[in-house]
Amino acid sequence: MKVDILLGLQWGDEGKGKIVDVITPDYEVIARFQGGPNAGHTLEFEGRKYVLHTIPSGIFHSDKKNVVGNGVVIDPVIFKKEVDALVKEGVNINKSLLLSRKAHLILPTHRLLDAASEKEKGSKKIGSTLKGIGPTYMDKTGRNGLRVGDALSDKFQEKYDQLKAKHERLLGHYDFDYDLAPLEEEWMKAIDFLRTMTVIDSEHYINNDLRADKRILAEGAQGSLLDIDFGSYPFVTSSNTISAGACTGLGVALNKIGEVFGIFKAYCTRVGSGPFPTELHDDMGEELRAKGHEFGATTGRPRRCGWIDLPALKYAIMINGVTKLIMTKADVLSNFDHVQVCTHYMHQGEKIDYLPYSIQDGEITPVYEAIPGWQQDLTGMRSIDELPAELNNYITYLEEHLNVPITIVSVGPDRSQTIHRDSVMA
Repeated sequence: MKVDILLGLQWGDEGKGKIVDVITPDYEVIARFQGGPNAGHTLEFEGRKYVLHTIPSGIFHSDKKNVVGNGVVIDPVIFKKEVDALVKEGVNINKSLLLSRKAHLILPTHRLLDAASEKEKGSKKIGSTLKGIGPTYMDKTGRNGLRVGDALSDKFQEKYDQLKAKHERLLGHYDFDYDLAPLEEEWMKAIDFLRTMTVIDSEHYINNDLRADKRILAEGAQGSLLDIDFGSYPFVTSSNTISAGACTGLGVALNKIGEVFGIFKAYCTRVGSGPFPTELHDDMGEELRAKGHEFGATTGRPRRCGWIDLPALKYAIMINGVTKLIMTKADVLSNFDHVQVCTHYMHQGEKIDYLPYSIQDGEITPVYEAIPGWQQDLTGMRSIDELPAELNNYITYLEEHLNVPITIVSVGPDRSQTIHRDSVMA
């Protein structure tokens, strides 16, 4: 048995949480492999809406195990609030949720450093969620971090005090006022709560399950174009969001990877700063935002909206080794006369169909092709046969250009608004 991976192919917010929830019945273990509470995975079913930040999106299926892997960074305060909300909904956390001993902890001072750094950047800020993600990963690579396993150690307080002192020295270099005491008090209470959770050596757990022929799905956060190495640097997140991150974030060997599901919106969005070649700055962009309810699940910030970008998608498919595609929010494009597709860029006087080193404003110009749109409301449709011909043509057009089958089409936010498709390319 091998580990399948599900991840986003754009700048995040592609609908990973919903799709993980939809396909969880096909798996026995769902494992988050990177990121932290900067993620906002939204699930809707039975008239209710839920947003998960750290906990895997298979948590509402009581017979499944959900693992927070070693590549994830955990804020104990946010994690406790998330767990408390799930318990109120009747979710048996003690039965289904497992934490990696090697996952790193976000300290209150990590969040303060994040805010101080972003404030100092001013107009050049990267659009951080201010959750302390970057400073935590910096301590991880700097070999200074605290991990979940440390919270179970007799020397935890000593290690915490050492790291806090380091952070306070760094904060002294910023023009930034803060009050650590109340943040620290709440955090320590959350650490006590964390100690009551089931903590595991996740790499052994995952590999033992593989040997036992259990089906495992690795759940990514953010999107491929936010990857620390291959995204639109420096406007990226602090972890490897691509499929390779599942190997390091769970302790899975390369030859144990199976299917790679890549999720993308029928159009494109981005939260925060950074280049966005197909961004719409007109009424069309506002219409996409309004129809798609494009506001960040974690920050509430309005998302920037634009047309689909095939060079960027091809790039993400390539570096991830995507085997199957999943398209979400097809319903948002209903009632447009034409859908614009960016097929190429004009870059340094040349027409190219790939993502170059830099995509800063002014360095590339998108080249579009107009595709006939569809007028029907898709949200009540439940089979591929019901979809309008124009949408089926759009799907086929994308498959031909991306050379990967589109196997699922989402036509609304609810779990039930999901159409499984037998692609001719499959």
